[in-house]
Amino acid sequence: MVFPFPKIGVPELILILGLVVVIFGPKRLPEVGRSIGRTLREFRTSSKETAEGLPKGLPEVSDKTGEPVKG
Repeated sequence: MVFPFPKIGVPELILILGLVVVIFGPKRLPEVGRSIGRTLREFRTSSKETAEGLPKGLPEVSDKTGEPVKG
């Protein structure tokens, strides 16, 4: 898998976490984390339900005589 961004190291993660704390504040971080967790869980659930609802293969096509068409 090719990632569109370069590798993120420890200094970059510390900078990102610092910006998140400044933007949201330390009191709202648990709420933001729960919200992100719920969103990811709902996304996984809905994508599993969608994948289960898809047909497994192409429908069989028959000609005028009722015989299946190959090809």
